[in-house]
Formats: sequence, structure tokens, C-alpha cells
Amino acid sequence: MDTKIGSIDASKPTCNDVGSLPNGGVSIVQNSVSPAVMGSSEATLGRHIARRLVQIGVTDVFSVPGDFNLTLLDHLIAEPGLNLIGCCNELNAGYAADGYARSRGVGACVVTFTVGGLSVLNAIAGAYSENLPIICIVGGPNSNDYGTNRILHHTIGLPDFSQELRCFQTVTCYQAIVNNLEDAHELIDTAISTALKESKPVYISVSCNLSAIPHPTFSREPVPFSLAPRVSNQMGLQTAVEAAAEFLNKAVKPVLVGGPKLRVAKATDAFVELANVSGYAVAVMPSAKGLVPEHLPRFLGTYWGAVSTAFCAEIVESADAYLFAGPIFNDYSSVGYSLLLKKEKAILVQPDRVVIGNGPSFGCILMKDFLVELAKKIKCNTTAYENYHRIFVPQGMPLESQPKEPLRVNVLFKHIQAMLSSDTAVIAETGDSWFNCQKLKLPEDCGYEFQMQYGSIGWSVGATLGYAQAVPNKRVIACIGDGSFQVTAQDVSTMLRCGQKSIIFLINNGGYTIEVEIHDGPYNVIKNWDYTGLIDAIHNGEGNCWTSKVRYEEELVEAIKTATGDKKDCLCFIEVIAHKDDTSKELLEWGSRVSAANSRPPNPQ
Repeated sequence: MDTKIGSIDASKPTCNDVGSLPNGGVSIVQNSVSPAVMGSSEATLGRHIARRLVQIGVTDVFSVPGDFNLTLLDHLIAEPGLNLIGCCNELNAGYAADGYARSRGVGACVVTFTVGGLSVLNAIAGAYSENLPIICIVGGPNSNDYGTNRILHHTIGLPDFSQELRCFQTVTCYQAIVNNLEDAHELIDTAISTALKESKPVYISVSCNLSAIPHPTFSREPVPFSLAPRVSNQMGLQTAVEAAAEFLNKAVKPVLVGGPKLRVAKATDAFVELANVSGYAVAVMPSAKGLVPEHLPRFLGTYWGAVSTAFCAEIVESADAYLFAGPIFNDYSSVGYSLLLKKEKAILVQPDRVVIGNGPSFGCILMKDFLVELAKKIKCNTTAYENYHRIFVPQGMPLESQPKEPLRVNVLFKHIQAMLSSDTAVIAETGDSWFNCQKLKLPEDCGYEFQMQYGSIGWSVGATLGYAQAVPNKRVIACIGDGSFQVTAQDVSTMLRCGQKSIIFLINNGGYTIEVEIHDGPYNVIKNWDYTGLIDAIHNGEGNCWTSKVRYEEELVEAIKTATGDKKDCLCFIEVIAHKDDTSKELLEWGSRVSAANSRPPNPQ
């Protein structure tokens, strides 16, 4: 019986360069600053945190004020290189830090104790699943209250302040409780460096009475932040490369598949070089879309089992050897554990480990180093791509719309495709936008992000805010379903306050379409809103905003023309009215397979 790959790794992607060099080596984030002695007003804990954030590449911090963090916010505002962005709620502040980290490599948010911390927790969990370094700072209780039997507000009414900490311990890689100035410097630097090294969120609680107090440990400008480079075990590296080269060079039709952990491993360039040298057909897993250039000469598209790009799955699954670089196999990416892959045919390359077939396994090997060295020993083999080219038949275009015919979603995405360039980025919300955006062909340097591992609906609103703030030279195109939008709609107002010019396509089909295709019920129908009216009310004459409600293709064409023309410097919100059953064929297939996986009966005991 074949050993199948389908649930090998339940962890998750990745992150961009975290204020570090592309090779993951020494990270010096900012030019050296002369270590001038500072006055007492600047030699405070709050200003030290602010300077550290700027130094690692964070110029925007997303926050919600609360009485425990107000003094800290004063000191963050006082830092010239830091911009404080107030969000409507903590969840969106966390999502914004997530989106920001995807572009900048690291993000930060500041909330208040427990009521704020537990609200941001869901966003931090999502960032953990995506390997995104986020500095989550919480304004904590007065340092004098620790160790007492007092009951504080913003708690559950027990004389124990550790509830929040215990919650964060499972979704952050380091936790620092700063309630003493003597070790504050060490705790903060350890937390930040751990976030960057592990590419995961960290939690820092800062007592509310400490931020403004000068201390000798903060009396000089911080030494420029740097991280020692990680290196591969050279003997292990060479042995792994030789074994992998032998495995691949004897194959008849090998292929390469890029996974989401390419980003955290900073190995995209090495993967591209291997693809060019090897001649192999190249595909990406769905959550790696945007990490591998789609203009590569032998790029097939997305490998996603039964819902792959046309002819991609057939080539990958019929290969006699496949190298997966940074894969994550979960029930979603494996389409309900239905991938037709065999472990003995696979080389699995993780950020610091290589497994060849059913064995051997090599540890302490960095993915980038492995791919670079493998490219030197691999033989060019274009057989798999030639097979693909032989069987490929172009997909048809959507049927022509008749005048005043209700707008179809496939027609919408045909027009979104035409909007893409190197100056744009796509944010795809959890739902049918996953599948429709997956089919977009990304021009060179066009950004692309979605949250597949955690799949939290509503993520894209905050992520659009954060991503657009991090990359103001790109115009973000966000595709969001109405159900998801209702979760986090408020922070469109923050986009307006920040002067952002994103284009939001709100797909109004009356409910949670992705849930309908997994398991339908009355709970998947939502109250319809006047979405353009809501955005107009949020706009309220302050900031640059333009809205449009479209029902037909001719109205969509006109709206896109306006959004990319006269209103190109505005936040543009286009509500697209779609039929409740208008879904991609991929969602129909995927939903039925995920439903089957979810509804498996218990094994006999």
C-alpha cells in the first residue's frame, strides 16, 4: 500500500525578510548611529522601545489606546521615525501588523491589558501559523501590583494577572513581562531578536508606570541591531546534496514544487536558480502563490490536487520524482487528504531539514544552501515540461455577457486580471476569493497574499490596511466576500485616515459561500448591508474615497476605468452584486472533498 503525503506538516508558512539580509545572515537593520548620551527625557523605557522598533524596520505601529498603555503611546509618538496608527479594534490592529509584516518582514501592534490582549490574540495566532514576526506589546498593570492580592479592572476578577500571559504562551515564541527597569533592556532585546530569528510573534507586557522613567541602561542610543548568521552543517549539506542529486538525476520526469516556507527560509532566489538550471517543470502550492515568479519559462501554475491549475496536477502526480521546497500539507492544501503523491518519490526540503523518499533525513541544513548546491549537481531534464506542453489545452474565456445580464464572478476576475501589474498587489480573503485569485496570472513583481493555514474570515481588511501602509508605492487590490467584510469592516476608516488608495472589490453574494459548499445551513445566510452606503457613511466627507455598486459587466468596466483613472489617488470601494450560487468550479470540488474529510466516521475502538 502506497505511503501518501497529505498530512506531513501542520505548521505553516512564512514571512518576508525580517529586517535582515536576503541570505538570512547578519542582520543590520539601520545605519550605525553614533552612541550619543541622551538627556533624561529620552533615556526612558518607552523611547528605547520606539527606537528599537525603528531600527528593525518598523516605521508604523498599529494600536488601540487603553489606560494601561497611554503613557507608552506618548513615547512612541515622540519618536520621529515612528508613525502611530490608531485602529478601530485590537483584532484589526493585529491583522494590520500581519499584513505589514508580509511586506516589511516585521510588524508591531500595541494594545492594553487583557481586554486588548485577548482581543488581538486571534490575529497573533494567525501570524504564528504564517511564521510572521510581530512584536505584540501590551500595556500591563502597575509594577507595584505584582505579587499583591489586589483585583484589577480589565481582568476576570481574580487576584492573578497571568491569564493573558498564559493565553499568549501558545501563540508566541517568547514572552517578556517588563515590570522592573533593571532587566527591561535585556528582556526587550531578547524578545525582538527571538521574533526575528524564529520568524514568529512575541509578546511584551510593559507595566504602565515604567514607560516614562529614565534609567541608565537607556542612556545611550541603542547599538545597531544585528543577528548572527545561521549556517548549515557543511558535511551534512554535501551528503544531502549528493543523495538528492543521485535521486533526481536517475528520474525520467522530475518536477519542482515551491511551498510557503520558501519565504521564511529566504530561499526563493535559490529555488528560481534551481528551476532555471534543472529544466524541470515548476509548480507552486496554493499558499506559495506570489513567492515564485510566474514568468519562469516552465511554470505550470498551482498544484492543489483536484483543484490545481489545468494539467498541473496530472504532470506533478505522474512524475517519478518531485522536490517540494518548503511544503505544508494540511487538510486544506491536500484537498481533504486526497493528493495522489507517494512519499518514496518525494524530496521534502524544509527550512532546516531535507528528507529524501522514505529516508534518509538530514538535519541542520538551510534550505537556501541546499538548493544552491543542488543546482550545481543537477542534470538538465525537461521531459516533464515537454509532456505538459504536449497535452496542454488553453482554458476557455468566460462566456460573453449580454447587456444587463447579471454580473458573473468569472467575468469580474477576468477584468481584475487586466488590472494587475508590477505596481499592484492582491490580497485574497478566505472564501471563494482563494480560488478565483489563485487563477490570476501575476505579472513580475506583483504582490500576492492570503492566509491559508489559519483561514480566519475578516483577515483581509486589516491585512490590506497593513500591507498598503508598508508598501505605499503599490496599489493593493483586495477581493473580499460580504460575510468576511462584516467581521472587520470598521478599519476602512483607518485606511481613509492614512490616505491609502487601495481598491476593494466587495463581492456581495448574500453569505458565507465557502461554508455553503462544505456544509450548508441557514447559518450561512447573513443580513444584507448597503455596503457602499456604509463606506460613504464611514467616509463622512473626510479623506479621499469613491464608491460604486455594480450589477452588470458594463457597470464594472466603467467602475474600474474610474478607479484606475480619475480616482486613482482615492480609496476605491466597488460593491459587486453576485448570485448566491455563483462560485468557482474549484470551490465546488474542494468543498465536497473537505466536507468528506470533516465527516469521516470515528475509527472503531
